[in-house]
Amino acid sequence: MKERVDGSSSRAPSPVMGSGVRGPASKHQTILGVDPSLRGTGFGIIRLAKPYPQTLVHGTISCPATWEHSRCLVKIAQTLRDVIKQHQPTVCAIEGLFFAQNLQTALIMGEARGAAMATIGEAGLEIFEIAPRKVKQAIVGYGAAQKMAVAKMVQRMLHLSELPEPDAADALALALAQAQDGGRYAINAPKRI
Repeated sequence: MKERVDGSSSRAPSPVMGSGVRGPASKHQTILGVDPSLRGTGFGIIRLAKPYPQTLVHGTISCPATWEHSRCLVKIAQTLRDVIKQHQPTVCAIEGLFFAQNLQTALIMGEARGAAMATIGEAGLEIFEIAPRKVKQAIVGYGAAQKMAVAKMVQRMLHLSELPEPDAADALALALAQAQDGGRYAINAPKRI
């Protein structure tokens, strides 16, 4: 620590997304993004690299409407457990809670979010919550951007050959926003949960 303060450390700072800024999250090179939903939980893992982040995996955990809630929650947990084990992320960005007019919808979303967070926490990852508007602002530059605009920008930023599915695109956007917010000059740092 003293070497870092004095500037005598031989270790060169590593930039986050090529910004040249080393912040507290720069120690996290592999980031998991999760967009929780009972019927379609999006996930995506990126690894910070130059000249742009690499996409390790992305997808949607789909559950048919005929499945009972408990079966969907088990599938969410099992899939995330497998993905985390395979790709070894060290931090997770999960979509923050949003205002829901329908109480039943809010409860169901909370169940899916809880299943995802329990699995992620079980794996020992740091978890940060980012509000949907802040993710859109970080990726598209406009907090009320449409899903398609987010997906297209994610495709462009990650140099993906195909447009990711909407839920997977949102998860990748969360991971990218976490990487950007990791800098020490971030205006609104994500909330650690």
